This record gives sequence, structure tokens and C-alpha cells, in this order.
Amino acid sequence: MGDGARAVRDEDAFDVPAVDAWLRQQTDLPGGLPEVKQFTSGASNLTYLLRYQGHDLILRRPPAGTKAKSAHDMGREYRIQAGLKPVFRYVPEMVAHCNDDGVIGSEFYVMERVAGTIPGHHELGVDLTPDQTRQLGFTLIDTLAELHAVDPAAAGLSDLGRGAGYVERQVTGWSDRYRKAKTWNVPSYERVMSWLAANKPADVRTCVIHNDFRLDNVVLAPDDPLRVVGVLDWELATLGDPLMDLGSALAYWVQADDDWAFRRFKLQPSDVPGMLTRDEIVEYYAKRSGLTADNWAFYEVFGLFRLAVIAQQIYYRYHHKQTRNPRFKNFWLPVNLLERRCRRIIRQS
Repeated sequence: MGDGARAVRDEDAFDVPAVDAWLRQQTDLPGGLPEVKQFTSGASNLTYLLRYQGHDLILRRPPAGTKAKSAHDMGREYRIQAGLKPVFRYVPEMVAHCNDDGVIGSEFYVMERVAGTIPGHHELGVDLTPDQTRQLGFTLIDTLAELHAVDPAAAGLSDLGRGAGYVERQVTGWSDRYRKAKTWNVPSYERVMSWLAANKPADVRTCVIHNDFRLDNVVLAPDDPLRVVGVLDWELATLGDPLMDLGSALAYWVQADDDWAFRRFKLQPSDVPGMLTRDEIVEYYAKRSGLTADNWAFYEVFGLFRLAVIAQQIYYRYHHKQTRNPRFKNFWLPVNLLERRCRRIIRQS
């Protein structure tokens, strides 16, 4: 995990001696309390670096004051990674899970730090030629396809999902979430939701999906930036349809020839010279996985709609003063932008 961390915000602080004492009951650690820093990316679970002498660990916990454990299920996130680690080489090594709220006021888990570079919002963080960048793009899709090829039973995760009907449940579920989170300054999305409901395909397959696969959720090897050594943020992972996972991933994939408005809200350096385009990714993934994506417009629109719902749910909290984080003040703007993009794809399909 890259060291893009800073001092812990007061509202996100926890009892370090209590965590240290608990951890020493689970594993061997060097003497002394750790230096603690907080990673700033993400809008959900909080991530901290625990820096012991010669030994770095990562702690994950829900935001302070969180009540609904189902939305920030630390035990589930820990279990998924612990199960995947033996069969999917990119998962960090888990250390321990704590379900005793008395230690820091919430559940949390601790894992080993994955050393390497995590791409930022605007730069890969490594010097690559356009040809090398293109090669990295193929490696990213190879990594996702490798995850989709994992046998859920071999990872002990056969019960992670709800079985067949994943596509239908996703369209219905995200539509319900949007309607509940709508505010006056965003579009209704009713035409988009109706189109998705009328054009939803059957599940192509059921496999382990990440559900948040982005450039800033992978770790590049410190000695070879073309090699992925870690995949992070498994909070949303489940059993589902692999093409839905790809569609959700590409909703974040802003490319160099996109219009200025869409590029304004990019969250990862997917537009650097040499990087694959969305069309190239879909074509390569289809060849790599053996799946066909003839009705790709559905998965593309779904991914953009899902991203709009996530942004709107965050904005809804800001709009109703449930959070004062200034980062979320203008999240209603991309919700409007994504609706126009969805409707344009629908018209062209």
C-alpha cells in the first residue's frame, strides 16, 4: 500500500494503545506503540497505516458513529479476503478481525500492508512509456478476469451471494436506492431505469466479483510497475455477474477523448497516454474470459447509473446535513452529467 497517508483527523481517531494491546494477543509485534496515519481516499470505510518498527499493518474500520453494520460489515470484508487469499494471489494477508465494539467503539480488522504503488487520481505514480502503459492496461484486465475465474467453493464463499437473478436484483435494487436518495436538483432517471428494466439480460455466469475494481484499488510492484501485486477495497465484493462487474468498473474509466465535463470528474488516471480505451477493454475481456458482450450498452448504462446512485447517496447525506464533508457539496453535478450520458448511449443502442 502506498504511503499517501497523513495525520489522523480528530473525528476519525481511535484508542491506539487499546488496539495495540488487542493486536498483541493475536500476533507477534515489535515493541512500542505504532505510528498511526490515515489514508485520505475513499468515501466509506476508514483506512489507517499502523507503522511498527520494520512491520507495517493496515487497519480498516467503519466511519465514526456508524450504526448500520450491514453497510460497513467488517467481518464480511475480512472473511472474503481470508477466503480468497489462498486462491487469488492479489489479496492482502489478513491478520485478525475484532468484533468487540469495546476496543475502539466499532468492529475493525487488521491486515498486512502490501508494499508498492497505488495510482492516484491524476497520475499512475510510476514512469511508464505509452507502450508500457498499454501493457499495464492489459494486465489490469487479466487480473479482473483471473478473479472471475476463481471457484467460489475453493474460497469457501459459495454462500456469499443470493444465486441466480443477480442482474434483475441489481436493476431493481439500485433503482429503489436512487428513488429514496433523490433530491430536487437531480433528474428523475425514470427513463433510464425503465430502459434497464426492459433490457436486462439473464446472468451470463455467477462468480466472485469485486464491484469496485479501479486503478486506485490496485497495488503495483515496487520493483516492476507493470506487475499487479495487490487488489484492495473488498467491501462490495459478492457473487454475481462478471459483465456487471466490468460495466461497473468502466463507469469510472474516463479516457483521453471524452468531453471536458466527463473528464472533470475522473477518479483515476485512466486517460494517461497509451492507456486502453473502454472499447478495447471490453473486446480484450471478452477474448480473455470467453464471454460475449454483444449487448454491451446495457452493462455500460447500468455501470453509469450505479455510479450515479452512489454519488447521489453520498450527496443526499450532505444535502440533509448528515455529513459536513465539503468534498460532497457538488456531488449532485456528476449525477446530472451521468444521466445525460446514459440517455445518449440508450439513443445510440
